[in-house]
Amino acid sequence: MDLPKAVTASSNRDQYIVSALVQESITSSQLEGAVTTREVAKEMLRTGRPPRDTSERMILNNYSTMQRIRSIRQSALSPDLVMELHALVTEGTLDKPDAAGRFRRADENVRVEDIEGTIFHEPPPADELPQRIEAMCAFANGTTPDFFVHPVIRAITLHFWLAYDHPFVDGNGRTARALFYWSMLRADYTLFEFISISQILLRAPKRYARAFLYTETDQNDLTYFILHQTEVIEQAVQALHEYVKRKTTELREAEHRLRGLQGLNHRQQALLAHALHQPGARYLIGSHQRSHGVTFQTARNDLFDLRERGLLVSKKEGRSNAFYAPGDLGDKLTRLAAPPGGGESATDATMPLNLPFSTRHD
Repeated sequence: MDLPKAVTASSNRDQYIVSALVQESITSSQLEGAVTTREVAKEMLRTGRPPRDTSERMILNNYSTMQRIRSIRQSALSPDLVMELHALVTEGTLDKPDAAGRFRRADENVRVEDIEGTIFHEPPPADELPQRIEAMCAFANGTTPDFFVHPVIRAITLHFWLAYDHPFVDGNGRTARALFYWSMLRADYTLFEFISISQILLRAPKRYARAFLYTETDQNDLTYFILHQTEVIEQAVQALHEYVKRKTTELREAEHRLRGLQGLNHRQQALLAHALHQPGARYLIGSHQRSHGVTFQTARNDLFDLRERGLLVSKKEGRSNAFYAPGDLGDKLTRLAAPPGGGESATDATMPLNLPFSTRHD
């Protein structure tokens, strides 16, 4: 699976990773009932404000978990690590706070059913869980079986395994998808730093549920789930390519407005391109920092430099500064544009013309 060239550019890579983390965190939570809007969730993650309710907490937890997975991608899976990931996913969201990071108990009646009480799946007894999770970890680490299993099939199987065993009171689906990502990254499928499978699953959640159901009702024949998940992966990869293409087109239309601006780095150019498309957008140092994966001081320098150039205005909001594009930003950029025949553009050659949504600061 090749990465789009625009994604691999050093100036763009961190932005796309943040974009994918945000997208997967939101949609994975929405699959499990989170009800906040994407714009509100993105604003929370970009600004770093505390979550206001359980739905936002689920999304923040997923975001932290996905970041953790990137850092442990080369670590072997163990029951303790599975517990750690579950605790991250469910912190502050469970009716029983002590259930985070531990197996369900025999007296905790966990099963999968619809709103009418029809039971679709009863997981294995609680007393079998320690042994089953040990076996799952051995499979995840490649210790078993004694023949070749394609890494993608292994990751999909791991996804199903955790969901089938349902070892926790809640948060099983989110943990299962997290383990899928861990497995794919451990197998060096780096593309999965940049895509979200949950955004595809969210489009057709009933198909996702049926893939589990068909497998479980046909003597655990994984063919159904594998076929479903490979289709999801294909659609997620295609969605990334389409997104890159769309953003490339949008930003190329704005590129000529930025020609001739001396000394602006790619982050500043990206912000100005966004401001042209989103009049009245609000920019914070913290959100600019998170969108581009830079230090607070670097983000601060970017925004204050644009203010000094007259391309942003600022006002105090409490102890912080908020920045806005002036109403005549387009005119200012036009006046600053290189005159016809005035030579090559002086803009940063690394300008990310494929700006991902994580760089949107509104």
